[in-house]
Amino acid sequence: MTTQQPLNAEQPENPPREECGVFGVWAPGEEVAKLTYYGLYALQHRGQEAAGIAVADGAQMLVFKDLGLVSQVFDEQTLVAMPGHVAIGHCRYSTTGSTTWENAQPVFRNTPAGTGVALGHNGNLVNTTELLSRARKAGLIQNQGLEAATTDSDVLGALLAHGSADTSLEQAALDLLPTVRGAFCLTFMDEDTLYAARDPHGVRPLSLGRLDRGWVVASETAALDIVGASFVRDIEPGELLAIDADGVRSTRFAEPTPKGCAFEYVYLARPDSTIAGRSVHATRVEIGRRLAREAPADADLVIGVPESGTPAAVGYAQESGIPFGQGLMKNAYVGRTFIQPSQTIRQLGIRLKLNPLKHVIRGQRLIVVDDSIVRGNTQRALVRMLREAGALEVHVRIAAPPVKWPCFYGIDFASPAELIANAVDDETEMVEAVRRTIGADSLGYVSKEGMIAAIEQPASRLCAACFDGNYPIPLPGHTALGKNVVEQMLATTARDASSPAAETVAAPQHP
Repeated sequence: MTTQQPLNAEQPENPPREECGVFGVWAPGEEVAKLTYYGLYALQHRGQEAAGIAVADGAQMLVFKDLGLVSQVFDEQTLVAMPGHVAIGHCRYSTTGSTTWENAQPVFRNTPAGTGVALGHNGNLVNTTELLSRARKAGLIQNQGLEAATTDSDVLGALLAHGSADTSLEQAALDLLPTVRGAFCLTFMDEDTLYAARDPHGVRPLSLGRLDRGWVVASETAALDIVGASFVRDIEPGELLAIDADGVRSTRFAEPTPKGCAFEYVYLARPDSTIAGRSVHATRVEIGRRLAREAPADADLVIGVPESGTPAAVGYAQESGIPFGQGLMKNAYVGRTFIQPSQTIRQLGIRLKLNPLKHVIRGQRLIVVDDSIVRGNTQRALVRMLREAGALEVHVRIAAPPVKWPCFYGIDFASPAELIANAVDDETEMVEAVRRTIGADSLGYVSKEGMIAAIEQPASRLCAACFDGNYPIPLPGHTALGKNVVEQMLATTARDASSPAAETVAAPQHP
């Protein structure tokens, strides 16, 4: 049995977060910057730290990006000043590199031929140190202190632009992508052409859509819907698309070995999206049904934790025959803020986002369905809040298996020591320990088998590493992983270069 330090009630929950969403459009005659803005709006849930758009008109490229939500970064005046026929967009949550303007995307690089390349990346690479070493040797990455970008995405952009010195950007991508390891969905562009690529495992979703006068690519199908594009197909694992006046060209740069992220269905994706032909909403409802069969409880009312817990709560109610009710109200305007809360506000905790409907909850035995438990702080505060609102019993049900392992493919989980389900090896003892920690009358998780059955994909085509520790893409040593791996590598190089020994070697010799 392993042990874990007691959880601090003042610690933030740090829910799982996506790294980003990507969007791209090629549509002569359309306002592509505005289409991209609305596409990113639909993908805002995938990243709230920064947003950016690159647009080109065949002759020049313009990139505008900043920290903040899509609606905070762009306004009508900015978008009108970005004419063109091809654009890409990006909304970011950082899992590699700090939250700085330099790390906002799209990444922009000049090619040796004087043209531009802009790139947006969703996912995480596992051979970043190898790629960074290659870029450093080619003189593409310089130590610039706080003004340097420090993401795996910037390294990709540098190598891609450099590779097109003696060839086309399309060929440069076909040369580079087979050497890239990890999870990546890319949208990139030059002055004329839109490109999209998906890693051979297809860890993150990426779809192709059709407009009347063009084409769209997006992280989720919900973003196609919002701009009026019809879904064509998923971009295949190991596929590179090029879209220009000649249409859509498809090239395989690697053999596909699909390992789509199971957590996309459980939590990350919008419920109105479709991944690999399976509705995310239908999956969550079916998970709820299976959860009711696997972890029943005697109660009066089933409620969901908005928003991602609600479809599973509906499924649980349908299967169990226990009525579904709306017992929690969510503040729709709570998002990422750069204003630090005071101690008084911090103590309110979960009430900033959720508030109970006391007349619904009072005197009821509740089944509360949530999407996942990370540290357990949110659920502990929620259970306490529901009891204060008059609930007689609170039975917590989780629409995902226990999260025991961190993700290295584009989700920012807490560290293993902070994952509450990682505290005890024995499954039964772990569930009981978590139940006691959050203060629930009972606790139940859906099984991994039940989740996979609800997703309706073969287990062999899914990545469930955060649940079972089986990582489909081999990982390097721990020193080559982590959010700040590029920053640490650049800092080490800078220290070595400024050391007295280095200065002695580099000093000119005088007679």
